Amino acid sequence: MPPTSRPPVEASGHLVLVVEDTPDTRELIRLVLELKGYAVVEAERGDEAVEVAVRLHPDAIIMDMSLPVLDGCQAAKTIRLQPGLERVPIIACTAHNRWEWRAKAIVAGCDEFLEKPIDFERLGSMLSRHIRAA
Repeated sequence: MPPTSRPPVEASGHLVLVVEDTPDTRELIRLVLELKGYAVVEAERGDEAVEVAVRLHPDAIIMDMSLPVLDGCQAAKTIRLQPGLERVPIIACTAHNRWEWRAKAIVAGCDEFLEKPIDFERLGSMLSRHIRAA
């Protein structure tokens, strides 16, 4: 169940929405980000991602591309249309690493593309760069 209010963001002051339908992967991303000082909220489906993003206005979103209900591209496009979320950094994260998926993600409004298995050092650099620039 998605949270109803923005959780405390004590360490870095930044909230990241992790959208991933595989529980083990979602938990791993959350644990790594929390160790880096981020507060994390989670969503399992694309429609939940839109709902949580609208309600909590995260500082960044990590978006799996293969999601139920709304896929990652549809969710990213919908988020980009929401007031106040037009510029939130969205990092596409998928095992589909062909150029067509990269192009689809960028056209949908994603700022970066990260292949699975996730390189957490690279993910941390992406988040730092985009959050600092915001």
